[in-house]
Amino acid sequence: MTSILVRVDYIERVRAQWAERLPGVDTSPAEVGARVRRIAALLEAELADDLADGDLTRPELDLLTALRRSGRPLRAGEITTMTGSPGASITKRLDRLERAGLVERAVHERDKRGVLVALTAEGEEVVDELFPRQIEHERAALVDLSEAERAELGRLLAVVLRRLDPKDY
Repeated sequence: MTSILVRVDYIERVRAQWAERLPGVDTSPAEVGARVRRIAALLEAELADDLADGDLTRPELDLLTALRRSGRPLRAGEITTMTGSPGASITKRLDRLERAGLVERAVHERDKRGVLVALTAEGEEVVDELFPRQIEHERAALVDLSEAERAELGRLLAVVLRRLDPKDY
C-alpha cells in the first residue's frame, strides 16, 4: 500500500485547530486573509535580512521608494499619504535618513513654511539596489503560478484592496 504525503500549510492547520475549539465559527475567510498576512510576514522577513546590511527598516525603505518613484522632491504630507504612516513617524524617519545622508530637506521656494524632501545620490543608489531585491523575493514566492494565474491573483487582490483602502490615489 502506497501512502501519499499531502502537504498542509500553516493556515490549514490553524483552521483545523479552530474547528475543534470553536466548531460554530466559519473560518473560511482565513483562506485569504490569514494567508495574505502570513505571506506578507514571510516576505517582510526576507526583506528585513536585506535591509539589515544597510541598517534600514522597512518603513524607511518605504519612504525612500516613495521619493524615488515620484521622481521629484515631496512634502512630508505627501510622503505621509503615499506611505500611510503618521506624520510624527515620517518626521522621525526623515531625521534618521537625513543623518545617514540618504535624504535632504530644503525650504519650498514659493511657500517658505513648506519643506521639500529629496533623495540624495546615495539615497537613490540604496533604493536602486534594494527595490529590485524586494521584487525578486516576490517573484520567487510566485514561481509556482503561471503568468495568467499571477495576473488573476493580482486582479482579485486588487478588488479586495479597493474595498478596504479608502484613499483614492
